[in-house]
Amino acid sequence: MTATLAVTGIGLLVSNRPELGDGLLGGIRDAALLIHNGRVVWVGEQRAMPEAAGDGHLDAAGACVLPGLVDPHTHLVFAGDRADEFAARLAGEPYAAGGIRTTVAATRGASDAALLDGARRRAAAALRTGTTTMEVKSGYGLTVSDEVRCLRTAAAISDDPALPAVVATFLGAHVVPPEHAGDPDAYVDLVRGPMLDACAPLADGCDAFCEQGAFDAEASRAVLTAGAARGLTVRLHANQLGPGPGAQLAAELGAASADHLTHLTADDIDALAAAGVVATLLPLAELSTRSPAAPARRLLDAGVTVALATDCNPGTSYTTSMPLIVALGCLHLGLTPDEAVRAVTAGAAAALRLDDAGHLGVGARGDLVILAADNATHLAYRPGMDLVDTVMRSGRVVYSRR
Repeated sequence: MTATLAVTGIGLLVSNRPELGDGLLGGIRDAALLIHNGRVVWVGEQRAMPEAAGDGHLDAAGACVLPGLVDPHTHLVFAGDRADEFAARLAGEPYAAGGIRTTVAATRGASDAALLDGARRRAAAALRTGTTTMEVKSGYGLTVSDEVRCLRTAAAISDDPALPAVVATFLGAHVVPPEHAGDPDAYVDLVRGPMLDACAPLADGCDAFCEQGAFDAEASRAVLTAGAARGLTVRLHANQLGPGPGAQLAAELGAASADHLTHLTADDIDALAAAGVVATLLPLAELSTRSPAAPARRLLDAGVTVALATDCNPGTSYTTSMPLIVALGCLHLGLTPDEAVRAVTAGAAAALRLDDAGHLGVGARGDLVILAADNATHLAYRPGMDLVDTVMRSGRVVYSRR
């Protein structure tokens, strides 16, 4: 890899550093940046770029450049599909968390090679649409050995420099598996004890599905506090299927993010804002389950940082496309294009507590996307169209259609 790379000819650079440029996205026109050993070391107007600054060169040819997209909520490691469940839901069947057990059975029955192959293919598809960092949860194994297997699969993706970087999250508290249906308390003890002991060294975060049909507030608190005691960042599935205690629990525990948040009260929003919890919203899951839209505008108005994510999973949101999520953030949740773009970059990085991703200021990773467009609004304006020209991870081109 070239030690220093100059990216020039940038028509509009989304820096996500308002002090560097204009508006919410810190836009810089006629821009350039320098990447040295995988990190941004200079950014600004091209006319001010240091002479002879780079020994490698990439010309953006007047296009818009934005930070590599960050997907802060995925269930990427699984086997099988639930297309029949999807069709039944469209025919009027209500969504329930129990469908997760179908994927658990398929995942347990899959070989290590099959699990890795499926996850790699989905990660590669994400990369081609601009994702350079993604959170990957376990949660489809629900035994000690299968949860470890899921997290090792996530680590294998992260170890590949041609795929997105991975932030791994332990989700043993996804649902109670069939073999523990008669004694869910024993399963909670397993998750917060032997399962966490085995999985914590492989994970960055700990999550729980706090929802009717999954885990109540007491069980979720027990798992998440055990995870925090092992040094894992707290995340939480909350208030997806109806009003509930999840948002308040996320605030109580100082979670990095609370995810879904379709059903919130004013008190829930105030609690999230006061605690600095990022609201990670999942618009495709809402559309797939025929749920109302999460209150994105109320969250933003209250000062809550909003992130958007794919929720890639085989039951309710089988996509890896963050550009699609940008469009849905605007068309379903009512965000402006700039707000949606920030939510899949800086907002998403905040949800994962990453300070070197989601922006292109000095010190950031050299992760960027060159669009086949002159501004980022096109991601929402032209949903479903292939607008990613080039993807760079740590200063190296990992995808290009040129």
